[in-house]
Amino acid sequence: MSDKRKRLVIKFGTGILTESASNTLATAQFERLTAEVAELVNVRGNECIVVSSGAVGAGLMLLGLPERPKDLSSIQACAAVGQSRLMLLYETLFARHQLRVAQLLLTHQDLDSRTRYRNARNTLEQLLRFRSVVPIINENDSVAVEELRFGDNDRLSAEVAIL
Repeated sequence: MSDKRKRLVIKFGTGILTESASNTLATAQFERLTAEVAELVNVRGNECIVVSSGAVGAGLMLLGLPERPKDLSSIQACAAVGQSRLMLLYETLFARHQLRVAQLLLTHQDLDSRTRYRNARNTLEQLLRFRSVVPIINENDSVAVEELRFGDNDRLSAEVAIL
C-alpha cells in the first residue's frame, strides 16, 4: 500500500445477509452494503476487502432445506451451492458502481503454509492494485475439515487484516 490508501477489511455475517423470517437472501441489505463499500472505494479512495459469510445459508435457501444439516458433507454441499449465488449477487450489485469482484476462498491451511500464505497475500495485493476490484473472501467451506474451520469468519477476518 505504497500510496497511503486506507485498507479496510469489512465482514458481512450471515445474520445481516439473510432474512430468517422469509428464508431468503436480504437483497435490499446487499444493495445497501455494496453501495456503502462502493462509496468507500470510488469516492473516498479506500482499499476494501469484504469477508463474507452466508454461503451455507444461501445454499440452504436455494436447496429448500428447512434447517442446517448435521453432517459435514451436506453442510459443504450447501456451501458449494450457496457460494456461487453470493458471488452472482455481489458481482451484479458492485457492477452498478463500476466495480468488479474477485472471489478468494481460503482454508486454515492456506494461511498456515508459508508458500500458500504468500500466494494469497500476493494475489490480494495485486487485486487491490487494480483499484476497481473488491476482493470477496470466504472460508472455503466446501473443502474445509470440521476441526480446522475458521467458524463464523471472525478469525478469517482477523487473518485477512494482517495478510
